[in-house]
Amino acid sequence: MTQVGPARVLPGFPTGLGYTILYLTAIVLVPLSACVFKAFSLSWEEFAAAVWTPRARAAYALSLGTSLVAAGVSVPLGTLIAWVLVRYEFFGKRLLDALVDLPLALPTAVAGLVYSSLYAKNGWLGRYLAPLGIQAAYSRLAIVLVLVFLGIPFVVRTVQSVLADLDAEWEEAAASLGASWWQTIAWVIVPSILPALITGFALAFARGLGEYGSVVFVSGNLPFRTEIAPVLIVAALESFHYAEAAAMGTVLLAASLGMLLLINRLERWSSHHD
Repeated sequence: MTQVGPARVLPGFPTGLGYTILYLTAIVLVPLSACVFKAFSLSWEEFAAAVWTPRARAAYALSLGTSLVAAGVSVPLGTLIAWVLVRYEFFGKRLLDALVDLPLALPTAVAGLVYSSLYAKNGWLGRYLAPLGIQAAYSRLAIVLVLVFLGIPFVVRTVQSVLADLDAEWEEAAASLGASWWQTIAWVIVPSILPALITGFALAFARGLGEYGSVVFVSGNLPFRTEIAPVLIVAALESFHYAEAAAMGTVLLAASLGMLLLINRLERWSSHHD
């Protein structure tokens, strides 16, 4: 007798899978492949000359470094905001919850203009920081600040859903056993939300690495100091050097893909060891 396999509970798997593959191919894979193929229309010498100049290396290092720092800062700040939104009831909570998503809806150019005006030497906040020797506009610090502004919503929304499912009785049980607040955070809360923290870090990092619109207003775009890689790509496009721009884009694509694969591996490892 022929054994019939178990019927699928949810119908439409072939259709759904087909649309998924079509979307990933048409919207993601084809444009990225076109960028890579355009880059490799150059010879190896031309490719190396376009992507590995001292100015380009400085821009890569700045883009990767500021994105990593901003994502690292966004994780604790976003986790704290998510904790307050989940664990406490207070007046204006819904408004605060809505404001979390504002950086996602706000045009990035507007964010850059706001930050440059706030932290300039004569700005509302910059006038108090400048006497202390803190240059929070047209500097690397300015880039980190605006990337934190854009990255925090990703951390908040990722961690918030996990915290909402985390029973507060675990924290109460730890307290009843004599654990301090910091011990409860380190041994109860953080292990439970670690995969979400890693995911939020990855999303904030990816958002920061590709950011252009806000950074150009706050960085000053000084070569070897505050010039990010997307600025070089735009400059190449404006000079009609499309293959060179695609080559630099391919380097950023490879770097971001490698970092995301590493972070996803860490996320899977943390899930298995939870």
